Amino acid sequence: MTETLSGQAVDAERFRQTLALHAAGVVVVTAQVDGVPIGLTATSFSSVSLAPPLVSFYVDQSSTTWPRLRQAGHFAVNVLASDQAEVASRFARRGVDRFAAPISWTPGSHGVPLLGGVSAHLVCSPHSTVDIGDHVLVVGLVTETGVEPGGRPLLYHQGRFGRFIPHP
Repeated sequence: MTETLSGQAVDAERFRQTLALHAAGVVVVTAQVDGVPIGLTATSFSSVSLAPPLVSFYVDQSSTTWPRLRQAGHFAVNVLASDQAEVASRFARRGVDRFAAPISWTPGSHGVPLLGGVSAHLVCSPHSTVDIGDHVLVVGLVTETGVEPGGRPLLYHQGRFGRFIPHP
């Protein structure tokens, strides 16, 4: 719990401004429910456990995609490449066909949409969910991975997308 010295939680805007200083990787979580592909952008992706192999991400309780995503038997976490800022933006927007051209994708294991051009993907089966504050923590058991050698991740920092540049 984030607290000030007085024991009161900081206000939401101050909290948001502070967290904006933390750079985060960007993923698009995809699934197919009743033959319809669905997906959303997340910057809260992380590994949870090696044994068993678990990953997690958070979804806002008000997400219009979450009610359908939670029905999926499997989902994919697509780790976006550094040149995929427009993909991240599209999957974060409401009221657009997120899978329309120029988005490229192919059905992977269990029919999960695998986005083209990504640095990596992880196919997962749902493991658990927990309501936490105004979000849902989603944990998946990784059943398959694919990696693009030399891929560089897309990052999100201070409200903008960027690239990772390693130190020499």
